[in-house]
Amino acid sequence: MHAVNLEHHMANHPNRSKRYDAPDRNPTPEEIRAGRESAGLTQREAARLIHCTERGWQDWEGGQRKMHPAFWELFRIKLTRTG
Repeated sequence: MHAVNLEHHMANHPNRSKRYDAPDRNPTPEEIRAGRESAGLTQREAARLIHCTERGWQDWEGGQRKMHPAFWELFRIKLTRTG
């Protein structure tokens, strides 16, 4: 059996990008909060909009967890369709 270099594979994963301008990068907690506030939504309303828990949203805004780029994209899409 041969060992697989997971560091190389994980570094190339789109959810692991450290570049600020990467198209599929994780949004910062500040971006998440600002996006929600500019839409006039509570954390609960924002969470429901993308089918996640309020606690999950709080963790993203608080920086305890990173929001996956797909959730951020879904949030932005839903805002354009509802607003």
